[in-house]
Amino acid sequence: MSDLQKTAPETKAVPETMTAAFDDFMEAFEAFKETNDRRLGEIEQKLTADVVTREKVDRINRAMDEHKRALDQLALKRARPALGGETSFETAEHKAAFSAYMRRGDDSALRALEEKAMSVGSAADGGYLVPPGTDTDIGRRLSAASPIRALATVRQVSGAVLKKPFATSGMAAGWVAETASRPQTGNAQLAELSFPTMELYAMPAATPALLDDAAVDVESWIASEVDMVFAEQEGTAFVSGDGTNKPAGFLSYTAVADASWSWGNLGYVATGAAGGFKASNPSDALIDTIYALKAGHRQNATFVMNRKTQGAIRKFKDADGNYLWRPPAAAGQAASLMGFAIAEAEDMPDIAADSFSIAFGDFRAGYLVVDRTGVRVLRDPYSAKPYVLFYTTKRVGGGVQNFEAIKLVKFAAS
Repeated sequence: MSDLQKTAPETKAVPETMTAAFDDFMEAFEAFKETNDRRLGEIEQKLTADVVTREKVDRINRAMDEHKRALDQLALKRARPALGGETSFETAEHKAAFSAYMRRGDDSALRALEEKAMSVGSAADGGYLVPPGTDTDIGRRLSAASPIRALATVRQVSGAVLKKPFATSGMAAGWVAETASRPQTGNAQLAELSFPTMELYAMPAATPALLDDAAVDVESWIASEVDMVFAEQEGTAFVSGDGTNKPAGFLSYTAVADASWSWGNLGYVATGAAGGFKASNPSDALIDTIYALKAGHRQNATFVMNRKTQGAIRKFKDADGNYLWRPPAAAGQAASLMGFAIAEAEDMPDIAADSFSIAFGDFRAGYLVVDRTGVRVLRDPYSAKPYVLFYTTKRVGGGVQNFEAIKLVKFAAS
């Protein structure tokens, strides 16, 4: 049997448990290290690697991505809480009223509840707020599925716009002699940042037979229909959204060389080679990016990149022959690079000329996600008969709130 046929990690079925998935992933990583070490040895001896070895490294690298994807999916599934449990009388009453509206279009109980609560947020055709349990369920699933949401600060607002003051510089101070005059010091410089919320919608359809089936949990069905599509749209917007009818992604802001950084821009460190890393000491750009952050942000920082970029970095070693990329310490944890966690965001661009394919920063301090309270559902049995449409909306905003807390890696000579 040839070496190419011995690559066991690629042929295993997707495991059903976190432990089995993690074991398969670690087995693939050990095979990757062994094969990549052989490739590096061939380069040292013959100045080039055997094509069979190169292909095997690439194939095991892809297999690791598949195992990590399976591991992430199992972690996401485990993170999804079941609806139900102990609820207050008011919550149970709301759930029953909402179920009647979803199944039969009977909104009398919901109207009575909102009148009792003196709610003014629901117009006659504006839909109804989902019960608290369902709203919480959608929010938890988004946190698990959208890596930027999980890293960023999330604020709940009741209005359309969140305005946030930010001190770009502190008050001036100075030393003075005991009897010397005390001149007035400079004031702190404040900037006002505005984060408008934009409407995100989904419109799942159901047949009357599905709604008439008492065994179907309609609230869970709504949550399962909208959670992933909301997460996908959010994930893209938080990374590259242009701010027009969607949040402003951190890659949409002006990027300048870190030596020329100023407030309102994001600083970047160039790799030194167009469309890739330098041939010698390729990890220098990563080290420079790490130390471009101030210490207070660096200790909370995370690398953000997609799987292809992470696959390229897996091959890097330090001067002692240790791999810079480390697998997760346990199932459900993140891989690390030089001691910092890696968040996989598939919306980050692939490595290309002048691309910003890696971000590094304290996203809790640097990026803000704004959620307007409530997820609304409007039942529409008329537009697509015989289907019943459920127009589900959520208002979300986002943008950079601290421009010195996030740095980018630019794949360019300078």
